[in-house]
Amino acid sequence: MPRFSKSLLFSNDIAIDLGTTNTLVYVRGKGIVINEPSVVAVNDKTHQVVAVGKEAKIMLGKTPAHIRVVRPLSHGVISDFEVTEELLTYLINKAQGGRMRLFGPRVVIGVPTGVTNVQSRAVRDAAKNAGAREAIILEEPVAGAIGAKLPVSEAVGTMVLDIGGGTTDIAVIALKGVVASSSSHVAGDRFNDNIIEFVRSEFKLGIGERTAEDVKIAIGAVIPLSEALTRSVRGRDFATGLPREIILTDAHIRDAIAPSLDVLMDTIKEVIEATPPELLSDVLQHGVTVFGGGALLRGLPQILAKMLGVPVRVAPDPLTTVVRGAGIVTEDPAPYEDFFVDEEDILN
Repeated sequence: MPRFSKSLLFSNDIAIDLGTTNTLVYVRGKGIVINEPSVVAVNDKTHQVVAVGKEAKIMLGKTPAHIRVVRPLSHGVISDFEVTEELLTYLINKAQGGRMRLFGPRVVIGVPTGVTNVQSRAVRDAAKNAGAREAIILEEPVAGAIGAKLPVSEAVGTMVLDIGGGTTDIAVIALKGVVASSSSHVAGDRFNDNIIEFVRSEFKLGIGERTAEDVKIAIGAVIPLSEALTRSVRGRDFATGLPREIILTDAHIRDAIAPSLDVLMDTIKEVIEATPPELLSDVLQHGVTVFGGGALLRGLPQILAKMLGVPVRVAPDPLTTVVRGAGIVTEDPAPYEDFFVDEEDILN
C-alpha cells in the first residue's frame, strides 16, 4: 500500500531548494514562484527581522551597528536555526500568497549530500515551525538528477555535479539509490573568497563579497577565452585608505580560482574511484551532468571533460534544476521514497 494517499496531495504543496546563496521555491501546479537570496536582516536592539531575501541583500555592508545582515545557512546547512525559521516562514507565506490555510503545505526540501541526522532534523524542524505540515528531505544532487530528467530509477549509472554557493555535491545514482557521493566546500562562495584574496594580494585593494560575486558572474572563466573580458572594480587602497579603481580580466579570475578548482577535481576523482566498474562504464558512455550556479562558469564543461576524460553537459537552466526536481517529487512523492533522507522519521 502506498505511503502517500492522493487525498493528502494538496495543491499548495511546496518544494524548496534551500541554498547557501539563494533559495528557490516551487509550488505544486504553479511552478517556480520565488527566487530570493538566503539573507535575513535582524535588528539586534528589538530582535525583530527587518528584511528578508532581496531587500536584505541590498543592505549587505551598508547597515548600522545594531542591524546584522545574516546568511543563516553555511555550506548548505543551518548555522542559525532561528533566522532560518524566519526565512522559511517568509518564503512559505509568500508562496501561498500570504493567505492562511487550514492545513500547512507538505514541503520537499533539498539539502547537500551527506548531511547528518542532526542537520536534516534541524531543516525539518525549521520547516515545520515555519508552517509546514510535513517536511521531506531530499539530497540536492538527487533532486537535480530528477529535475534534469536523468534515469535515476534504472540500472544505469548516472553521475551528477551540483556546484552551488556553499557546497559542491557529486553523486553517482542508479536504481533509486546513491551509489557513491561526496561533498566539497569548494563552490561559489569559495570562488568569491579566492577573488577577494587575489585582488588583495595582487593589487593591494580591498573589495567586498558582493563585488567579488558580480565580477565572477561578469567575467569569470576557467579556460582562456577567444576574446578577453574585463571589468572595472572599485575598492579601498590598503596603502592610502582611499578609494581606487582597477581593471580585472577573465585571466585574473582564472588565476584566482585555479587552486580551488584543482581541489574540486580531486574530489570528483575520488567519487569516480569509489564507483563500481559496471556503473563507471555507464558514466564513461553517458558522461556527467552539471547544474547549480557554478555550472555557468565559462569553460567549465570543457575543462571538466578534459580532466576527467568523460563527456560533460550542463543541464538546461542549471540554476533551477534542483528545485524543479524537488517540484516533481511534490507532484507524486511515492516513486521517490527510497531517496528520502531519514525516511522513517519524516513520513507519517
